[in-house]
Amino acid sequence: MEKANIVCIMDNPYFEKDNLRENIEFYRFALKLGSGYVKTLKKLLKKHLKTIYANFIVLAMWYILHIALKSSVIPSPLATIKNFITIFPKVLAPHLLVSLWRITVAVVVSLVLGTAIGIWTGISKRVDDFISPIVYILYPLPKVAFLPVLMILWGLGNLPKIILIIIIIIFQIILAARDGVKEIPKELIMSVKSLDLNKVQVYQHLILPAILPKIFTALRICIGVSTAVLFFAENFATTYGIGYFIMNSWSMVNYLEMFSGIVALGLMGLLLFKILDIGEAILCKWTKLAKDDIL
Repeated sequence: MEKANIVCIMDNPYFEKDNLRENIEFYRFALKLGSGYVKTLKKLLKKHLKTIYANFIVLAMWYILHIALKSSVIPSPLATIKNFITIFPKVLAPHLLVSLWRITVAVVVSLVLGTAIGIWTGISKRVDDFISPIVYILYPLPKVAFLPVLMILWGLGNLPKIILIIIIIIFQIILAARDGVKEIPKELIMSVKSLDLNKVQVYQHLILPAILPKIFTALRICIGVSTAVLFFAENFATTYGIGYFIMNSWSMVNYLEMFSGIVALGLMGLLLFKILDIGEAILCKWTKLAKDDIL
């Protein structure tokens, strides 16, 4: 293929035959560079093909619903996207950033506290016997009902909304970390003991690698739950947040802006999931290798 390309280049009337070797080397470099760009483009398309396909399916279903109902309650995807682009910089962006900040703080706090409690529970049977029954009682309770109590105790600002998300999602992280520690094979534990590693090395090379895949799975569930909880919490005593924006648009019968807010909420969730995927790809490389071996 390369020889054929070089022959075609030499037949070109603008080809300088006096500097034959330099020209051939240059064109070889250009061909390699072009093929490299093509391979990179193919990898990017393959990597994001599922996201493109999913967006296409959602937009198609949305458009079919718009045509079938013929109602202003379901605006067309094209009109919604145009309105989203128009209002995003000055109107939607502040609401979206506030919601993103609330979710990020709640998830980070839940991750730190939940992982620490989960590891402690998984390592110590005595602690497990004390904490697990409490978790089993509190976890199934519909804790969104505590929002009025939290607002009375901590006011009408961001704090009660963040605390509400924390007390809902932290239990999933505790259980994921605890189960990850408990599922470590005894052979690995004995191997670590035989190597005479200190506590930091044990956590670094055994416990954290064992619980990280479960933590990422729990975080994916937590992102969906926390987004739904935040949407509910932002309907009370606030003037900023994507949940407030959507419900305020609904009350003003502005369905185009309401759906623009829903699109913004979906994009925020997609961004958070992509961040988790990147984090898992960096911190849990062995899980991908295991999947490749199975497939």
